[in-house]
Amino acid sequence: MTSLDKPTEDTDQTQPDDARAVTEAALFEAFGGVRGMVETVLPGLLFVTIFTIDKDLHLSAIAALAVSLVLVVVRLAMKDTVKHAFSGVFGVVFGVVFAMFTGNAKDFYLPGMLYTLGMALAYIITTLAGVPLIGLILGPIFKENLSWRTRNPGRKKAYAKASWAWGLILLAKCAILFPLYWWADTAQLGWVLVTLKIPPFLLAVWLTWVFLAKAPAPIDVFAELEAEEKAEQERQAAQAAQSGETTGGRHRRDA
Repeated sequence: MTSLDKPTEDTDQTQPDDARAVTEAALFEAFGGVRGMVETVLPGLLFVTIFTIDKDLHLSAIAALAVSLVLVVVRLAMKDTVKHAFSGVFGVVFGVVFAMFTGNAKDFYLPGMLYTLGMALAYIITTLAGVPLIGLILGPIFKENLSWRTRNPGRKKAYAKASWAWGLILLAKCAILFPLYWWADTAQLGWVLVTLKIPPFLLAVWLTWVFLAKAPAPIDVFAELEAEEKAEQERQAAQAAQSGETTGGRHRRDA
């Protein structure tokens, strides 16, 4: 059994304050923080504002797409990570294409709604399968990869709880939005959707932090691998030195 397979002890202990700070930083990195939320909300907010004022689908769509591209350019100019801005661009592009194709402004929101439904199902299905999606997302950020599955049962339980929270919160959001897609007009749907962008997200992130803050600290598998490699190098060096001494002794005896 390698060190990567060995279960850890004291898996029911909660994290100390410094580990909780690491958890907060990891969540901030994974979900983009305040700036990521702004980049998520701004295109949709601009679309529904312009459409509410003049009912112009083309102008609303172009404005939403333009602001998404500007956000990406700003990220690139600042040499910052662009994954959150790019995800926003892709969402807006799909929405614009879909709305232009059908001629129905409400369809600007449909790809994002379907994505939300898909993510809700993904959180629930992966949790039922024993590999909660939150663990797959945060594992690399915590440098623990999948070690939590076999070596850190308390942490796996926390990831399962967090994934259930994300899945159920997103399902509740879908339960509100999809009926409105059929019954409400574009402006009404848009304002409700913008309103529901941040609060459910913050609730899910907060619950994730609560569950992980009470969970055992992550196992840094990269540090373990480095330690094992260093120990192996030292062992090989010791064997080489011992072999050299043995060979030298033989040569002296032969002489």
